[in-house]
Amino acid sequence: MKKVFLSVLVAAAVGVSAFNMAAPGTPAKVKAAKTVVAAAVQNYKVIPAESKITWTGRKVTGEHTGNIALASGTILMDKANLRGGTFIMDMTSITNTDLQGGSNKRLVDHLRSDDFFSVEKNPTAKFAITNLTPKQNAKGDAANYTITGDLTIKGITNQISFPALVTVKKGVATAKANLKFDRTKWDIKFRSGNFFENLGDKAIMDDVELNIELVAKQEAVAKK
Repeated sequence: MKKVFLSVLVAAAVGVSAFNMAAPGTPAKVKAAKTVVAAAVQNYKVIPAESKITWTGRKVTGEHTGNIALASGTILMDKANLRGGTFIMDMTSITNTDLQGGSNKRLVDHLRSDDFFSVEKNPTAKFAITNLTPKQNAKGDAANYTITGDLTIKGITNQISFPALVTVKKGVATAKANLKFDRTKWDIKFRSGNFFENLGDKAIMDDVELNIELVAKQEAVAKK
């Protein structure tokens, strides 16, 4: 009986040793898992024709609105989870939607000038996500992420954060957000009350509002 008992102990010890010898291989398994996760991230290509950006600028006596076309963009998704993204705005496409005729043209020309967006020198603007914070238990049409990223206008980059609703279904990702940025941080100071005195009712508010609706299709779907 003693010999049998010792044999069992030896067999158990060998089994433990074998388990411990297999342990060094564990990192390889973890590494493989990471590779699978990385491969799971899918590119969704923004479809400019189905996406929309509207802008609103306010002044003491009222406000103006208009559109800016998307040039391109990518949303990165891991199944239903947002992982990153960028989009580029075509600043040469900027329009106004609340004025008519000559007034419309004068405003658009002014927005394209060096007083505002310097479109000839800087034909595009860009936003790139740098950080994401999911909002727990977001329901319905409520924002489900707080997005932080770098906004580049006129070659100047500053960080901004804003809430967004991002969803994906059947190979189509949508992103909706309303954000505001202080134009003076991008050297757009024309008639800013923080830089010029005695403007009266000629003053223009510093905040510019963008309402963004992106539609992006998974690359394999987009190419069909």
